[in-house]
Order: sequence, then C-alpha cells, then structure tokens
Amino acid sequence: MKYFIIIFFLISSQVLTAQKIIGKITDLKKTPIVGASIHANQFNNHSHSDTFGKFILNKVQPGDTISITYLGYETITHRLEETDFGQEISFSMEEASFNLEQVSISNSVKNINRVSSIDLKITPVNSSQEILRKVPGLFIGQHAGGGKAEQIFLRGFDIDHGTDITISVDGMPVNMVSHAHGQGYADLHFLIPETIDNIDFGKGPYYSDTGNFNTAGYVAFKTKDKLDENSIGLEYGQFNTFRLSGLLSVLDHEKHHAYFATEYLLSDGPVESPQNFNRINLMGKYTGEFDSNDRISILLSHFQSKWDASGQIPNRLVNAGTITRFGSVDNTEGGATSRTNLAINHTKFINDYSFLKTTLFYSKYDFELYSNFTFFLNDPINGDQIRQREDRNIYGLHTKLFQNYQFDDYALEMSYGLGVRHDNIDDNELSRTKNRITTINNIALGEVDETNISGFINASFDFGKWLINPGVRLDAFNYNYADRLSSSFNRQSTAKAMVSPKLNLIYNPSNRWKVFFKSGIGFHSNDTRVVLNQDAQEILPKAFGLDIGTIWKPIPRIWINTAVWYLFLEQEFVYVGDEGIVEPSGKTRRTGIDLSARVQLSNTLFLDTDFNYTIANSIDQPKTSNRIPLAPLMTSTAGLTFKPLPQFSANLRSRFIRDRPATEDNSIIADGYFIIDFKTNYRFKNVSIGLGIENLLNTDWNEAQFATESRLAEEAESFEEIHFTPGTPFFIKGNLRFNF
Repeated sequence: MKYFIIIFFLISSQVLTAQKIIGKITDLKKTPIVGASIHANQFNNHSHSDTFGKFILNKVQPGDTISITYLGYETITHRLEETDFGQEISFSMEEASFNLEQVSISNSVKNINRVSSIDLKITPVNSSQEILRKVPGLFIGQHAGGGKAEQIFLRGFDIDHGTDITISVDGMPVNMVSHAHGQGYADLHFLIPETIDNIDFGKGPYYSDTGNFNTAGYVAFKTKDKLDENSIGLEYGQFNTFRLSGLLSVLDHEKHHAYFATEYLLSDGPVESPQNFNRINLMGKYTGEFDSNDRISILLSHFQSKWDASGQIPNRLVNAGTITRFGSVDNTEGGATSRTNLAINHTKFINDYSFLKTTLFYSKYDFELYSNFTFFLNDPINGDQIRQREDRNIYGLHTKLFQNYQFDDYALEMSYGLGVRHDNIDDNELSRTKNRITTINNIALGEVDETNISGFINASFDFGKWLINPGVRLDAFNYNYADRLSSSFNRQSTAKAMVSPKLNLIYNPSNRWKVFFKSGIGFHSNDTRVVLNQDAQEILPKAFGLDIGTIWKPIPRIWINTAVWYLFLEQEFVYVGDEGIVEPSGKTRRTGIDLSARVQLSNTLFLDTDFNYTIANSIDQPKTSNRIPLAPLMTSTAGLTFKPLPQFSANLRSRFIRDRPATEDNSIIADGYFIIDFKTNYRFKNVSIGLGIENLLNTDWNEAQFATESRLAEEAESFEEIHFTPGTPFFIKGNLRFNF
C-alpha cells in the first residue's frame, strides 16, 4: 500500500504540461452520458466520459479531428479549433437506431460489461426473473413460486441464493450476511424491471471496489435518474397471472427530476395447489444537479410479498404415478418477506480532474419461510416442516475519491474508497413447525451483529496500447452472537481482517480488439454462527482467480469475447440454514471457458449467444467422489431478435444446461434442460401491445433439484434421490402498455 501513496504524492507534485481539451457530453435533454468513447486522430489517443459526462483528452492541437461514440447514439465528428482550447467544450449526442458499429473496444478493465448495454437495447427486461439473466453465463432457478430469492448458477458455482456473487442496486448491497436461510441471500425482487437503466457486471475476483461475496463475480444495477415518458402497463396470462405496473414523472426540470414507480403481481402458478402469490413494489427517486456540478439522488422503496408453495417433490412419487409433476407432498409451505430501502448517492465535483462519490444506505428487512425437504424423515409424527425467520436492519456508508492525471506519455486514474456496513439481526430463528401454525421446538434462536469496515486503492496506468491496473483491498469484520436459547446470557464475539490484492493487464492496439489478463484474490465471509460455534480459523476463506482472454470485432457488426479462467477456493465452513448444522467443505478448483458473441446480421436482425464450460472438482477428495454437487458443467443461451421497424420487435430465446452431478460420487444426476421462449411487441402511437410465451415447446424440465434423503409417512425406510420443483410449462401472457 505504501507504493500507492508514494506514487500519489509524486504525481500530485508534477505539472501537467500536455496540450489538452476538456469537454462534456450530454444527450439532447442535457443528461450526462457516462462512458462515451472519445478518440483523436489515432486510436491510442483516447478518453472516456465520467459520471458528469466530462472528459479530458491530451496530446491534441488545432486541426485535429476527434470522434465521440456511444451505443444508441449518432457518432459525433468534430474538428478542433483554436477556440476549443482553454475552455470546456459541450457536445450533445442524438439518439439513433441500434447499431453494433457504434461499439468500440477500449482498454477499460470492465469493457466486457458493454455487452449488457447491447442486450438491454435489443431486448429490455420486463420481469424480475429476466433481470439476472442479462449477465452472460448466469442461470437462475426458482423453487418457491417467485417468493424466495432465485437460486443462482455462474462459473461452475451453485451459488445458492448469493453466496459467491456480489449484487447491488444504486450502490446499496442486496446480499444478506448471516441470513436465516443461507449466507449471502440476495432477494432482488424489490427492483422494478422498468426502472433499470444499466447493468454493470464482472466475472471473477478482480475488482478492488467490490468486496464480500465477489468470488464468481458481481452485478451492479443502476436505476433510471429520470423517465423518458410516463406509462401504465397491464399483463395477464395463464395460471391466474396478473401484473400491473406504473411509472409517473412528478418533476421534470432541466437539472431536477423525480418519479414514482409501482408494481403489483398476482399468480397461482402452474402447480395443482395454488401459490396465492402476491407482491407489491413501491419506489420513488429524486435526482438533482446543482450549479456547483454536484449531483444527488435519493431512492426510497418498499417491497413485500406472500406466497404458498408446493415444495420439492421426490422422483419416486412422480415415476409411480402417485402425483403429477405439479403435485405436492406438503402444500403448507410458503412464506412472507418485506424490505424497505433508502439509498442516497451524492457526487461532489472537486475539479476537472477529480470527484468524490458517497453512498449512504439503510434497509429494514423481514423474512419468514416455511419449508419441508425431508417430509417425515426426522419426525414421523408431526413431519419435518421448518420455519426460518429474521428481523434485520442494515446501515451503511461508502465513499470513493476518483482522480484523473494526464501526462505526455500516459494517463493515470486513481480511486480510493472507504466503507462501513453494519447488520443488526433480531430473532434469527430456525424452528420445527407443523402446518405453519404450531411451533414444535426451536433449533436455533439468537441475535446477530456483524460489521464490515473496508478500504481500497486502485490505479489504472494508461500507456495507450497498454493498461496496467493494480489494486488492493482491506476488509475487517467483527462478529457478535447472543444465543437466546442459552440458560444464561452469553455474547460471543471475534474479529478478522483480510487483504485482497488485484492486478489486471490489458493490451489494446486498436478499437477492434484487445487481450486481457486478470488476477486477484477475493472472498466470501462465513456466517457468524459458523465463525463462533466452530471457532473457525478460515473465517474469510480466500478465492484465487485468473482470467486470460480477448475481446474483438473481426468486422464492425460482430462482437466476440473469449476467456479461459481458473478459480481456487480455500477451506471453508458452510452453515446449512435448513438443518441448523455446520458442514465443512474442503478446497475446490474450477477451470472453464467463456464464449460470448453479439452479431448484427442485418439492420433488422440480431443474434446473441453465450457458451460456458466448466470443470469443477474438490481437491482433497479421491477422484471417485470429488464432484461438486450441482455445479453447472455446460450452459449456453442464444437469442434471435427481429426488429424491422422501431415500433415492432420479435425475439426468440433459448437456454440450455447440461446434466450435472447431484452428489460427490456422481451416482445421482440432476437432469439438464433446453427451453425456448418467445415474445413480441408492437407500439402504435402511445399504445404498446405484446405477447410472451415461456417454454414454447412445452418441455418437461426441473427448475430446481437436489439429491435429498426423505421418507414419506407411509414408508418404512428413507430414500435418497432427486427432489425437484417443476419448471414452468407452456405459459402465455399478453401485455398492454399506455405511454403518455
């Protein structure tokens, strides 16, 4: 860390001698455009616009020509005049039809996330299930009728509900530490799809500004600062599915904007026992820009849902014809959850070379879940239903300083960050229950207080064709737990800190291709109860990652990303919330290949595809039993979009996951599946009408599946086999939206 400090002071004392221009890029409504590419004469002389839409371009002189490109906007070409120097130049970009030629490949470490911008332009999301699927290679599974957070798969991980991926919205963390149902639990259902403006993501532990749970990757959502138009949407489909959504602008000034958004969803689902699922979302956001160039945004939202669930069913009952794929063994499962959020983001303009961004957040969260995975295995009389419940408050603040330095031979971007997050969890409970009414006994009940203090330094040395990006992160945790089932009060506590270095290298000789090498150490923290009850030494087990790959455009309308990667995880302890026990998990190794392509076949036809292959093994186990249960080995997605007119589009999408081991010895297999979805939309003046079909071919598939030992009430002995929740059958929905 001392080397970063020395570099900072040496640079601060130098005089910036290069001739340069300073500019600002906005759209026609004066909204700053973030991430636009600016090139002068030759590719190696380039820059990009920051959060204010500002940029600095060095080594230019009168007579030079600069070009400004950004996806979805007309390219600007400007010849520099004498009057452009010594003052800020303003550029207004005009929206244009989507064209892959607008995408240039820069030496940004996070350049791969441009693919999410491409996908959002072609096929915007309109359901919470589609939100995470916009990350290439990420699969999700739902096994509680839309009420529980999705099960996530990425880079050979069965991430469960978020253990190895960091998820945030407007800088506010979504993951829950020491959650009643599982470490890192990330319920994203409070995010209204129509409010999404941008999806930033990265795979692997290579980013110093992301911390806990960033092993397989991170996903950061940003909501819109303002609305282009107001709208009311109605959606109706099979299985008594109904959705109402609305977006209303209440303030639309040149520098001040505010809007409300809402969503109400009902569905019984395809199962025989109705889910009675309902969810309501309310959100308001204000964004303001002041004469000092400072910006502030305030987001306030509330979400709550309730549902019944059929639960996972065993293969043996379906194969025997006792129940159908959509039947149940215990239909008294279900739950309720709510979350209220406040996120305040303030960006302080210091000068043309630096700004400070601060995020303050608070969440009030309640959770209650009833499940029964083993039926009558443990309790032959009352059954094995369990309740997981908690009442949580999350408080946090993180601030980042960004500084930009331009020299004759290179440019340097420095960023520094400090943050704190505190989770206070009352009534963190696991109990045995019956019919969601009777509490038989408490297995675990306690109060958790967990604090994470963090800091990072990140540097990007831009030498034109080469970019060197070292970084280092420090995280310190304090764990506290009070067991309320103990006969006497006893608060346990411990602390642990971890340093996570990163180093990324990029060779970028043109705006058509680049080669990258990424390396870094990441981690996911363990549950407080694991840390204290097991006296675990590996409180913060490390994840060591390497990526080598390329992004290139062989022709202007084809974008291709390929990467070979490796990820090693240290020993860790896993708290199994469904059982209230701790299971040790040894060292693991994952090696894989990622391939993504975006192709504009014509002005009206677009193709996207992602392919991922992984080899995942436990290192300390013999080869006959070293599989990682449910680790996805091969996944792929593809989409074909036809858009002959700005007001009409049709999209055909597929997703495939191969059979994978459900047990360490590969004796039980989780079946793969291949699903095709279709949707189309047409807009006439201010009215849009659409049709969506999930599972167009009506394929029988298992959305979530586990190798579980269970026993039914009438059975004399238990059986271990696949238990699953059925995937949605042919499901047609129509939607109508009024824009004004």
